[in-house]
Amino acid sequence: MEIYELQHPHTLKYQDLPDTVLAVGYFDGVHRGHQEVIRTAKQIADETGRTSAVMTFHPHPSVVLKKETQHVKYITPLEDKIKVLEDLGIDRVYLVTFNKDLAGLLPQEFVNHYFIGLHVSHVVAGFDFTYGRMGKGTMDTLPTHGGEYLSQTVVSKVTEHEKKISSTLIRDSIREGNIALANELLGRPYQIRGKVVTGDQRGRTIGFPTANLYVSEEYLLPKVGVYAVKVLYNNSSYYGMANIGYKPTFQDTRVLSVEINLFDFEKDLYGEELTVEWHAFIRDEEKFNGVDHLIEQLQKDEAEIRNFFA
Repeated sequence: MEIYELQHPHTLKYQDLPDTVLAVGYFDGVHRGHQEVIRTAKQIADETGRTSAVMTFHPHPSVVLKKETQHVKYITPLEDKIKVLEDLGIDRVYLVTFNKDLAGLLPQEFVNHYFIGLHVSHVVAGFDFTYGRMGKGTMDTLPTHGGEYLSQTVVSKVTEHEKKISSTLIRDSIREGNIALANELLGRPYQIRGKVVTGDQRGRTIGFPTANLYVSEEYLLPKVGVYAVKVLYNNSSYYGMANIGYKPTFQDTRVLSVEINLFDFEKDLYGEELTVEWHAFIRDEEKFNGVDHLIEQLQKDEAEIRNFFA
């Protein structure tokens, strides 16, 4: 998959580019609704012998436009989003820097420069996609702005439990610890990646050694608590339990930590990168009356999680 990073105005030349079917959107999470848009574009491209492409943007427009709610934490930070798009079999990605210059383009200017100018002959987007200054361009106005150069496919909303599948709904589900719903809407387990760093090593003294993860601030973390997880490492997967929290039994701190206890695993992981799939919320974090009570609860948690994955 080819990746083109563009800033306005881009310098790519129409004559150097292939005839393209383009799926366009921000696509945070690349959830089932997004996948419908992207797969539709790929199918049309494959059936007509054209190149399939995705156009996405970074950072989130809400940050640049200083919206009341600014999405600075992502379901899929940029590197993860690119990986998901590659897994979907797309030929190329146009990664467009979203800044005030881009936001200030008139709808016709945006279409001329970023669709027609990139040799896009067919655009696929969700019914609610907007473009141009103040979002004045819509899928209803695109035939006018695209004229004879563009055709389009509008993908209707994809729903689950009578609600539109949206990045907002998924973010809310993750924040609330409703991992089952988030995964259902994503069409895959929610993932984060992190590097194992040195912790206080207290877990190994009580029979539950943990990998302490440094996680980029760009990731949206589930709420504080204990979770059933699957860890992907070195082309293998391992079940385990994760704790997101402040370890109140041992200390009074507001430093959030992410710790993973991998089942049936003894290798030293310091410095290694792990991918963590979140599968189920088990319980809230608690402050226990002593280490013995903590160990007893961790044993119950492990049994519950092993049963969950059985």
